[in-house]
Amino acid sequence: MTPDDPGRVAPKPGATIVLVVPVYNEDQGLCALRDRIVAVMDRIPYDWSCILVDDGSRDASWSVIESFVAADARFKGIMFSRNFGKEMALTAGVEAALGADAVICLDADLQHPPEIIPQLIAKWEEGYDIVATIREKVADYSLVKKIGSKTFYWFMCRFTDLDLPPNSTDFRLLDRKVMETLSKFTEGSRMFRGIIDWMGFKKTYIAFCAPARSQGKPAYPVKKLFNLAINSFTSFSLVPLRLAGYLGLIIMAVTLPLLCGMVLGNWFLAANITPIAFFTVFNTLLIGIVLCALGMMSLYIGHIHTEVANRPLYIIRSRAGAWDAPPVTAAPPRP
Repeated sequence: MTPDDPGRVAPKPGATIVLVVPVYNEDQGLCALRDRIVAVMDRIPYDWSCILVDDGSRDASWSVIESFVAADARFKGIMFSRNFGKEMALTAGVEAALGADAVICLDADLQHPPEIIPQLIAKWEEGYDIVATIREKVADYSLVKKIGSKTFYWFMCRFTDLDLPPNSTDFRLLDRKVMETLSKFTEGSRMFRGIIDWMGFKKTYIAFCAPARSQGKPAYPVKKLFNLAINSFTSFSLVPLRLAGYLGLIIMAVTLPLLCGMVLGNWFLAANITPIAFFTVFNTLLIGIVLCALGMMSLYIGHIHTEVANRPLYIIRSRAGAWDAPPVTAAPPRP
């Protein structure tokens, strides 16, 4: 990649790009990740650095990160006090990168190929504020994950106000203005890319094929993916609450004619329907309505509790590398 390619905007002198990589039990593949990042980033006409956020790993990931920092000043490390989740690791990395001209988020398992980065930068140079990626194919996705992914995006596209294309990923470039806006968001239950897509800004997409994991096991098993899907849906949509009301109306519309039919049959057709049958049908339907409504409301009440508690989004146990700002131990307080 050269700055004088046709159709390209010349890079800003002294512009900086920061890579943010969440890390959770990835010690086996970090060396390969570093080598591929360096090989790609050393060919771009920008100053760059890489922030590796250790999200409470239980293996030797932090020791590997410290070795990177000692060998190359362009690498920096953040270690959480425990596992706060990928969404918070991305948030911490972006907040630590404030002041850079752009940030690029990618996974540590090499399913987000660093070789795609020049394409992201090229679109950024064209004037886009957000350059996101879409997976065309995933080499090692199970049938359960494929079905779950399709279902999740179907619901998110139809029942929220997000512009969230199917198979979009966290592998994306964010301009400085997007980073600064993102730092103002305070919710604890968050979907990182959902918030970014909600912002708007000038955005484009690049498609890529995700290879199989280089090493280790997936950091996001089905259970975590399911919990993320539920939190994401309830964070951006009021449809579940409305569905409870719609369900109540539907059940009432079905129950009332049924009960009327039972009464008329008992009176005029000698159907001999017992009182306990009336009570059972009516009571069962009422219990179903109440349980459904309470279940949906509890999801939103849980989100309200999380926000009212006003806890830090994450807690930093340690840092590695040269940081311009003094180290902090927690996320900035939320208003």
